[in-house]
Amino acid sequence: MKGKLMIQGTASSVGKSLLCAALCRILRQDGYSVAPFKSQNMALNSFVTREGYEMGRAQVMQAEASGIEPRVEMNPVLLKPTSDRGSQVVVMGRPVGNMEAMAYFDWKDKLLPVIDKAYKRLASDHDIIIIEGAGSPAEINLKERDLVNMGLALRVKAPVLLAGDIDRGGVFASLYGTAALLSSEERSLLKGVIINKFRGDIKVLEPGLKQLEELIKLPVLGVVPMISLNLDDEDSVTERFSNRTDGRDLKVRVVLLPRISNFTDFNPFELFEDVDLSYIRKPSELDSPDLLILPGSKNTIEDLLYLRQMGWQEPLRDYVNRGGLLAGICGGFQMLGQKLSDPGGVESSQAEVPGFGFLEMETVMESEKSTFQVEATWRYRDDNYFAGMSGEEKLTGYEIHMGKTVFHKAGHPVYVQSTGQWEGAVNSEGNVFGTYMHGIFDNLAWTGKLLNTLRRRRGLSEKNETLPAHYREYKEKEYDKLAGVVRESLDIEQVYKIIAAGV
Repeated sequence: MKGKLMIQGTASSVGKSLLCAALCRILRQDGYSVAPFKSQNMALNSFVTREGYEMGRAQVMQAEASGIEPRVEMNPVLLKPTSDRGSQVVVMGRPVGNMEAMAYFDWKDKLLPVIDKAYKRLASDHDIIIIEGAGSPAEINLKERDLVNMGLALRVKAPVLLAGDIDRGGVFASLYGTAALLSSEERSLLKGVIINKFRGDIKVLEPGLKQLEELIKLPVLGVVPMISLNLDDEDSVTERFSNRTDGRDLKVRVVLLPRISNFTDFNPFELFEDVDLSYIRKPSELDSPDLLILPGSKNTIEDLLYLRQMGWQEPLRDYVNRGGLLAGICGGFQMLGQKLSDPGGVESSQAEVPGFGFLEMETVMESEKSTFQVEATWRYRDDNYFAGMSGEEKLTGYEIHMGKTVFHKAGHPVYVQSTGQWEGAVNSEGNVFGTYMHGIFDNLAWTGKLLNTLRRRRGLSEKNETLPAHYREYKEKEYDKLAGVVRESLDIEQVYKIIAAGV
């Protein structure tokens, strides 16, 4: 069977990404070659392919569910917000510039051939393409030059399933209203609806389902329950920033930046039962954590200035002087140095600002973005936080950053890449370290050793969790769990008929 299927939603955060991932895994389990596609994604969570191209993490997750290598064709256009009105535009994995919303809207037509070519390449290589929409197709102010919802469905002739989130309320009105705002041509592509994130007794829901089917003249293909999973989600709508697990032994705190990027770097901490991972905004929320992290940022200088305005300078210094472990990832790593410069205005109007001064280095922003995967060996050992390391731990990850960092002196690099280049840094006391490597905590064996050091310092017993060596292996079970729940909840036979019939 050859074909395609598109999942659109009544709004953002209705679960389109996970439903697409579930269908990708189900189709793979049933023997099909399947690939995901989203023509335009807006997110600060991104990934670097083996070839060095940047793409949204949602399609990486879906590629993993499909059992295939992520390809930039799966997400040809990525928008990375730099402000409330503008974004960096990444086309086929490479940045082409920063644009404000209206300028981008006028520029969209140039992207149609790029999107069409990417889709056709995927379709020629796979049996079935699972396409994800963005936001809602009923945004009537955005229908002109639509690249990602019904405009795309019409161009590739894809049947569409419409998903609604019942957990937030108003699902019947949102499904009915969305269908009502579509043109007759767009409406002809709709083949069914899915109600997602249901809690409770489905018998209470059944009268509403029947009435909805009568009103919109479409079948309800299933009701998917709320599922607890540890998989990547979108930064704009994640609930992780407000989650807390108070009462656990170890406290890991991430400073929540206005332009935080790749917060998925920290999802692996959720696998450790005694770790409380929380995101904090104000210095008053700094509760003597065992590990404090400055994450990546889409605009490092502006977020550094924000932290100063919020009064973070002295609390960070006090925390470090008391022996706390402070880590910086990517943009957070750059903030730990002596100075950040942006003479060309690549990210900021500020030509130069002082860093927090914990590491003997400085960073100059450059127009060329570094995007590549990393294979490395952790070499640093000490008698402090890294006492449990052997100096031979294997690490994998990737780098995405603007700017080049130069060290004032030899310093203390922490790992060596397979290319022989030393990277990362740690201070002489061994309690401030930074790295450009996104995904360093995905290396669960390395992370487990670091957490055992934190446990020893707390006077707690070490733990040897029965976790795989890498987070990627853990997620395989999560994809199977997701597919199992969705297979039980949807009329999969009817879904297959919709794919086979096309439009």
